[in-house]
Amino acid sequence: MNPDEALRRIAFLLEWRGASPYRVRAFHTAADAVRYLPPGPVDAAQAGALSGVGPVTAEVIAQASAGEVPRYLARLQTEAEPEALAGWDLAAASTGDCHLHSDWSDGGSPLEEMAGAARTLGHWWAVLTDHSPRLTIAHGLSPERLESQLEAVAAVNDRMGPDFRLLTGIECDILDDGSLDQDEDLLGRLAIVVASVHSQLRSEPEPMTARLVAAVRNPHGDVLGHCTGRIITGRGRPQSRFDAAAVFAACARAGTAVEINCRPERRDPPDDLLVQAAAAGCRFAVDTDAHAPEQLHWQSTGYARAARIGLGADRLITSWPLGRLLTSRGSRP
Repeated sequence: MNPDEALRRIAFLLEWRGASPYRVRAFHTAADAVRYLPPGPVDAAQAGALSGVGPVTAEVIAQASAGEVPRYLARLQTEAEPEALAGWDLAAASTGDCHLHSDWSDGGSPLEEMAGAARTLGHWWAVLTDHSPRLTIAHGLSPERLESQLEAVAAVNDRMGPDFRLLTGIECDILDDGSLDQDEDLLGRLAIVVASVHSQLRSEPEPMTARLVAAVRNPHGDVLGHCTGRIITGRGRPQSRFDAAAVFAACARAGTAVEINCRPERRDPPDDLLVQAAAAGCRFAVDTDAHAPEQLHWQSTGYARAARIGLGADRLITSWPLGRLLTSRGSRP
């Protein structure tokens, strides 16, 4: 076991137990810092000299770098229920993330920085999904800007090397009639399209159901993003009302994955709808919806939710090898 794995496993188990987000983040921050350590054993003083590493995480690093299971982790694992350990196995098997943003729209970091952070976390691939034109408040991409971004992504991949691939994508608004907010020819050139509702979230159930069903049946849509649109922090926002059975049945038939959105203010869909989507036979994408590199850590919360309802890696497209992901898209009905 290396220090990075030990720290992230501790973060996951703390998260599973409902620990403070600040406590969980401390272990992820320390895991990010260990890349600056020399290979081989280090003592706690060396580890503690790194920015973002405190006395507790320094001890974990020192013990793991010596090839030991850190005492802090050993205690958590002894106390953990089997489902928690299964959840960690799911999180550790993650190969990618279908939903992240850059400074091309409303993210705060260049796309190369987002790609580098995903690779550092152990991902094999990640999908750049900046917003579509209608979401002007988020600097959505016009067709011309999306064309330019495709060239920028190709250049990043040339520099990143063969062990990681940044995929072209978009988070495309679902318009009122269920169509997608981007040129169809361009959508056909993208690797992954996340289709999300960002407007008229309080529509009556019948038109919202029709809108979502039309979107998930669209051959260009691969993932149904944050399906209820709810916000559960601050002043909050109620979830949209729709016929979940009809929407999830359409997702299952079309092969459109339901997103398990990991943003702390979303955690969308709610638990009851997540169970319903699983029972309908849907695939899922465990996505961070990250707007900054450090937000990529959020993915483990989605895997914890998936594990709690018994989902395995085969149902989670963010655990698939890149070849299977892309082949599956081409074989959708």
